[in-house]
Amino acid sequence: MIAFLDCWTGISGDKFLGALIDAGAPIETVQAVCPALGLAGVEVHVERRVRHGISALHLTVEAPQSRELRKWPEIRDRVEAADLPEGVKRRSLTALLRLAEAEAKVHEVPLEAVHFHEVGAADTLVDVVGTMVALDALGVQRVVSTPVAVGSGTVQTQHGLLPVPAPATVELLRAVPVLAGPAEGELTTPTGAALVSTLVAEFGPMPPMTPAAVGYGVGSRELPVANVARIILGIAPGEGAGAGWSLEDVVVLETNVDHLSAERLAFAAEELLAAGALDVWSTPIVMKKGRAAHALSVMAPPTDADRLTALLFELTATLGVRRTTSPRAVLARRVVEVDTPFGRARVKLATAPSGRLLARAEYDDAARLAREAGADIGEVAAAAESAARAAQGNREG
Repeated sequence: MIAFLDCWTGISGDKFLGALIDAGAPIETVQAVCPALGLAGVEVHVERRVRHGISALHLTVEAPQSRELRKWPEIRDRVEAADLPEGVKRRSLTALLRLAEAEAKVHEVPLEAVHFHEVGAADTLVDVVGTMVALDALGVQRVVSTPVAVGSGTVQTQHGLLPVPAPATVELLRAVPVLAGPAEGELTTPTGAALVSTLVAEFGPMPPMTPAAVGYGVGSRELPVANVARIILGIAPGEGAGAGWSLEDVVVLETNVDHLSAERLAFAAEELLAAGALDVWSTPIVMKKGRAAHALSVMAPPTDADRLTALLFELTATLGVRRTTSPRAVLARRVVEVDTPFGRARVKLATAPSGRLLARAEYDDAARLAREAGADIGEVAAAAESAARAAQGNREG
């Protein structure tokens, strides 16, 4: 599923999340974010409002009155401990870290000492984590956005009167196409900028897709134009009924290394996979002057490409990383657990366009059972895959 974000009057956390709920994300799933984060007494409400003839959802987060300003480490620990899907937590932490880093730079304080209302406020936590939960619930795999309207003039903040866009917003929108937009004042908030810079794979016109749902989120300010953000959910070419597969963008990071031992190269690959890379591989090559080397390649989700690039620099001490964005076709898959003569194992199942059932045993489970039973890993994997096909009533391989 593709989400096309229309930021013609800017973007904020409440507008983004309101639009996703209007497009079909269950409000109950978003409301469950509060107890998951341990936010006692915090409630999420939505109401429908009409702005310049457009019906949209207005989202509010009600929290007990408090002047507490939380530090970044507390926010990080709270999200890490939450009972939420790992992908949701990873993307939430990425957006919140971007926000904290921007504030740290603007105010010239260490990241661990960032102590400010924007990250600590309950509404910001709910906006960020709620948006990630909503996208996950809607099955969104790719987010495309228009250039972001930021506004103009000045805005009154806790730090006094500041120019628009606010300094933290500018930091967060580096490398993002922006424009002033159709109205004065602050149109894009730091929270909205953090979400866009974390989630959006590309900026431009609506990509090829078949629209399936649309949602509008309205901001609190009254503007001369409709203060709404629009989300259009669509099905990518090839993702329709019967196709069985969808297109999604991935970023391939690659660097040539001739200074790492085999052990260090393997360690780098393990660390990159643990950090969220979709796949990591190395290819033997010959560099200039006949030096034997390896090309280390990392496949990453677009939202994690910057973070994994930084990690690649740290792990390998390379001086340059190439980057390529490519679409890949992906079969819809699910994971089942089955009983085998060797023990219980997980198996990934997918259906090929022809209707044939594909089964692939999870390597970690097959390896563990093979060691425990002293059996061949291929025999264990075959037993698990056969059991999964039998459970589905389809023995085709």
